[in-house]
Amino acid sequence: MPACPKPVIALTISMTKHLYHRQSGPRLAMILLAYVFAAGWFVSTAMAAHLPRLLQETGVSLSVAVAAAALVGPAQVAARLGEFALLRHLHPLVAARVATTLHPLGAALLATVGMPAAGFALLHGAGNGMMTIASGTLPLALFGPKGFGQRQGLIIAPARAAQAFAPLLFGLLIEQNGAGALWLTTGLMLAACLALVFIRVPRARV
Repeated sequence: MPACPKPVIALTISMTKHLYHRQSGPRLAMILLAYVFAAGWFVSTAMAAHLPRLLQETGVSLSVAVAAAALVGPAQVAARLGEFALLRHLHPLVAARVATTLHPLGAALLATVGMPAAGFALLHGAGNGMMTIASGTLPLALFGPKGFGQRQGLIIAPARAAQAFAPLLFGLLIEQNGAGALWLTTGLMLAACLALVFIRVPRARV
């Protein structure tokens, strides 16, 4: 039996790889996005429920903690306006990556250089505001409008579950670890940023 020509073997391998990546690429991106939004929604809901208490654990008074927590909403709005002004010409993946770094950045500055509680609240709020936009724009940009509703439902479902458990779990964590609970939220968002790094911007079709 004659040996198979090398060009045929190379073509077969190339086609197999193409078909594999075509099928697994979107599926992997969906799984990664599901984690990203689950982590983001867990952190967002945990902060919404416990931010004043968490800030008190860092040593500030109740009045300062409440005033700082009140800045989260304005920071969300300002970040969305800033994203529209500065990042609207870039792929939504870029904004999402930036968003996932802001909460960890705020936590790191709060822990290492004693940044005011208001600074942490502003950075957290900005990241949260940008993530809210990304939850709609990023799946659409990555996968297109076909089947958007079903795909979006699958991606967001874990985030809704994370939201439901976040207040209780994070409250228990604060009881046990105080301000050290920020290690969990920081780790979740850094892992989300890493997940977004593994998602590639799809090439434009010519």
